[in-house]
Amino acid sequence: PPPRVIVVLVGSSINERDQMLFISTDEGSSFQRQSIAFPPETVVFHPKEEDKLLAYCKDGQVRITTDFRADLNWMPQQCHSCSRSEALLVPGQQCIPFPIAHMPAKLRGNWINHARTHLLFLCLMCESDTSYHMQIYVYAQTPKKHFLFQVTTGNRTKHYVSYRRNEFVQMRFPKYALPKDVQIVSTDEKQVFLALQEWYQSDTYNLYQSDPQGVYYSIVLENVRSTKQPEENVLIDILEVRGVKGVFLANQKIDGKVTTLITYNKGRDWEPLTPPTTDMNGKPITCKAPECHLHLHLRWADNPYVSGTVHTKDSAPGLIMGAGNLGSKLVEYKEEMYITSDCGRTWRQVFEEEHHILYLDHGGVIVAIKDTSIPLKILKFSIDEGRTWSVHNFTTTSVFVDGLLSEPGDETLVMTVFGHISYRSDWELVKVDFRQSFPRQCTESDYESWLLTDLQGEKCIMGQERTFRKRKDTSFCIKGKSYTSTLTNKSCQCTEKDFNCDYGFERSDSGLCFADFWHDPDSPPEDCHLGQNYQSSTGYRKLISNTCEGGLSKQQSDKQHSCPLLPPEGLQVAIKGQMLAVAPGDDITFIVHQEKGDTSSTKYQVDLGDGVRAIYQNLTVTDEPIQHRYEKAGVYKVTVKAENMAGHDEAIMYIQVTAPLQEVHMEVVPIAGRNQEVNLTAVVLPAEANLTVFYWWIGDSLQPTLTLQNSLLTRFPETGDVSVTVQASNGRSMVQDSRNVRVYDNFHVLPLSFSKNLDHFNPNIPEWRDDIGQVVTKILAKVLQHTSLVTVVTPGLPTTADLFILPLDTKPAKKSLFSPDLKMQSRTTSHQNNKSHSPWLRTEDAYPPLFFRKLPNRNVYAQMHNEKEQEMTSPVNHSEDTQHIIQGEEFIDDDLDSQILGNTGGSPAFRSLIRTTTNHCY
Repeated sequence: PPPRVIVVLVGSSINERDQMLFISTDEGSSFQRQSIAFPPETVVFHPKEEDKLLAYCKDGQVRITTDFRADLNWMPQQCHSCSRSEALLVPGQQCIPFPIAHMPAKLRGNWINHARTHLLFLCLMCESDTSYHMQIYVYAQTPKKHFLFQVTTGNRTKHYVSYRRNEFVQMRFPKYALPKDVQIVSTDEKQVFLALQEWYQSDTYNLYQSDPQGVYYSIVLENVRSTKQPEENVLIDILEVRGVKGVFLANQKIDGKVTTLITYNKGRDWEPLTPPTTDMNGKPITCKAPECHLHLHLRWADNPYVSGTVHTKDSAPGLIMGAGNLGSKLVEYKEEMYITSDCGRTWRQVFEEEHHILYLDHGGVIVAIKDTSIPLKILKFSIDEGRTWSVHNFTTTSVFVDGLLSEPGDETLVMTVFGHISYRSDWELVKVDFRQSFPRQCTESDYESWLLTDLQGEKCIMGQERTFRKRKDTSFCIKGKSYTSTLTNKSCQCTEKDFNCDYGFERSDSGLCFADFWHDPDSPPEDCHLGQNYQSSTGYRKLISNTCEGGLSKQQSDKQHSCPLLPPEGLQVAIKGQMLAVAPGDDITFIVHQEKGDTSSTKYQVDLGDGVRAIYQNLTVTDEPIQHRYEKAGVYKVTVKAENMAGHDEAIMYIQVTAPLQEVHMEVVPIAGRNQEVNLTAVVLPAEANLTVFYWWIGDSLQPTLTLQNSLLTRFPETGDVSVTVQASNGRSMVQDSRNVRVYDNFHVLPLSFSKNLDHFNPNIPEWRDDIGQVVTKILAKVLQHTSLVTVVTPGLPTTADLFILPLDTKPAKKSLFSPDLKMQSRTTSHQNNKSHSPWLRTEDAYPPLFFRKLPNRNVYAQMHNEKEQEMTSPVNHSEDTQHIIQGEEFIDDDLDSQILGNTGGSPAFRSLIRTTTNHCY
C-alpha cells in the first residue's frame, strides 16, 4: 500500500542552505512546502513518535520537530557523544539508535521514481536550475494498518482477517452468500466496507459492512454494478466521497437498469440523486422524481494524472463534480457535467460534455479541461463553486493534454498542464498561476457556514450535526494555508437511524431487522466458555463512527445467558499447504480446526494411520502443530476424535504417500483389425506407484476414458492411422506416452517363436523388443520379398512374437506371398481368427534357423536349415532369383554388420530358431 505520510527533501548542490521540505499526509495527493533554516544532512522519522521528524546536521546537532503536520518548529537537541546512527531522543538520557528510513530517489530526467513507495515525483524546479538534480531524497512513513486479509483456496474459498495484527480468524458472511469474489472498498474508521459477489451474480456485487474487528458482516446494498478490466481486474461502481465521512455513491443494477444512489450514513440508507431544476442555461428541466433522477458514471481514470468521472477532495468538503445524465437510468454515452456544493442535496448542470477537473485553493478555484482526443489551448475555471465559468488561453499552440498537476499543498493556486503538440514530440509543460487574479487574502467576514443534511433534510447524520464553512460567492479572495473547512460538530441523541442490522439479520420493508432462517439469535458466540455469560443479539448494532449519545438504545439486550459446555462441532483436519498427496520422507504438518464448541475441556485423540497415536488437550486453542513423516508409500487414514462431557466429533482424512511418476510406456499392437478388440496396457515406473489414474485419449476425441487399472479394451471402428495416448497421474505428477495404430480390414498374423537361448538375453523392456522386432522384420522382408511386414515381440518370457503380414499398398511384389487358395480364405475369414495351419510357405525356404553374432569382429554367419518340426507345403514356386537371395550367409553378414543382440559382455553367440505355430487371418 502507498505510504500515508511522505517527506521529500530537495537540496541544491550549489548552495547547501537552499533546502526545502515537501510533506504529504494523504498518500502523495498533495504536498505542503516547508522551508528549512539549516542544512540537514539526513532526515528521518522519529522511531517512537510518528508525528515527529529528526534532522541530523553536519554541525553535530540533532533537531526534532514538534509536529510536522503544522508549521515546522525545529528544537535543537545537542548530541555530544552520539554517532550518526543514533540520536538523543529525550534530553538527559543516553543516545539510542534510530533507523535510517530514507532511500535516495532514482533520477530520470525531471522525473523521480522512488523504489520503496512506487511513487513518481515530477521535479518542476529542475527545469530552471539544473543544480537541483543532485540532492533529492524521498522519505516515507508507512501507516499502521488495522486490518490484514488472507484468502485460502480449496474445496471452497475462505477469507480471513487479522485485526491489529492479531491471529487470523475466518470472516463471517451470511451463511448462504457463498462468495465467488471479494473486493475491499474501505477500511477507514475501524471498519471494513467490502463488495462481495455471491454465487448467483455475474456482473454485480453486494456491499457488506463489518463489525469493529472486521469479522461479522451485514449487507447494506445489493446488486452494485461491476466491470471486468484487462488482467482480471474488477471495478466496482462505488465511490467514497472525500471530505465528509460516511458519504458514498454507488450504481445499482437491477434488470439491466443502472441507477445512482447516495448514502450519508455509511450504507444504512440509500436514496437516488435529486435532479436539478434547470439546465446549464437556466431553462426549466422536466425531469421529476420518482420517474427521473440524476445518474453519475463512477469510473476511475486510466490516466493517473487526470480526474475520474467524479471528483471530490478532502480539503473541499461538500464539493462533488461528476459526469452523468438525467433520466430513468444511467446512459453510457451521455456524460454531461454536474456539480453540487452541499454534498449531493442539490445539483447544477455546468457542461454538456465530460471535463477533467482540478481543485485549487481548497476548492476555491475549479479548473476544467475538456476530455477530448483533439488538441486544446483553452481551459475553464470557476471561483464560485461552478455557478459561473471563465475561459483562459493557457497556450498559443494547441496541445494534446496528457494530465493536470497542482503544486504541493491544498492552498496552492499554481497548476501545470502537460501534454504534447504531436504524437512524436516531447512533453510540453505549461504553468498556470492564478495567484495574480486575487487581490487579497480572505478574512473571517468572507466566509459563511452551511449545515450538512441528507436528501430528506435530516440534520443529525452519523450521530452529530456537522457545520462547515465556505467562501461567500461575492468574496474574491484567497483562502490560503490557514483555511479550515469544519466549524462545529454537535452530538445528537440516538434514534433508530443510528442502528444497522446485526450479523444474521436482514431489514424488512417496514425497516425492522429480523433474523435469517439459518441464524439463532440466542445461540452462544464462538468465544463463549463455560463459566462466562453472554447477551443474545437484539438484531441491531450501532453504526461504527456514529457518535450519538443517549436516546434510543436498540443494541443492548436484557437477555442474559450463561455459557454452556458445548460439544465439539465442525472438526476438521488438514495438511498445511493443502497437499493430500506427498512423497515418502516428506515433512508434514497437520492442522486441526474446530468451528464450534468448547475447546478448553476437550480432548483430541489423533491417529496418523501408521501406528502413531497421540492425545492432546486444548489442541485447537494452542494451535500446536502436529508434525509427522511417512517413510513408506501407501494410503494412510488419519483420524482425529474430539470429545468432552457434552459430546464428541470426528474428522477423517486420507493421505496418499507415493513417489512421483517417472515414466509410462504404452504396450499396444501397432496393427489392429477394424472393430476387433484391442488391449491397451500402460507400464508405469516406478512399478510400486499406488492409486494411479489413467487417462486414455483415442483418436481425435477430446473426452478421455478414465480407469484405475493400467489396461483398457477398445475397438477401432474405422480403418487408417489412429493415435492413442495414455496419461498416468498419481496426485504428485503426470506422465504421458503415445502410440500410433494402423487399422485394416484384412491382414494375416503369424505367431513366431524363438529358441530358448534368446530368453537369457531378454531384459523384458520395450526398447529391446522394438529392436528385435525391427531386426526380424528386416530379415524376413528381404527373404520373403514382401515389404509390408511388421514384427511385434510380445512382453514376458518365453520370447515370442507376432508377424503381421499387411496388404500391399502399391503394386504387388514380383513373387506373391499369398496363394490363390489363401486369398480366397482371407476373404471368407475376414475379422475372424483362423486357427488352422496354412500350407502356404515351405519351411525349408522361409524358416531357416538364424544365427546372430553377439560382438563385433566375431564371425557372423547364417545358415539355411530345413527344419522338419512342422509339415508344411506351399504352392508357391521359388524362382532361381529367389533361391539366390536365400543364400543366408552373404545376406545376413551384409545386412546385420552393425546389429548386436544380447549382452555385450562377451558371452557366446546364441542361436534363434524361428518356428511357425498358428496362422491367424483377419
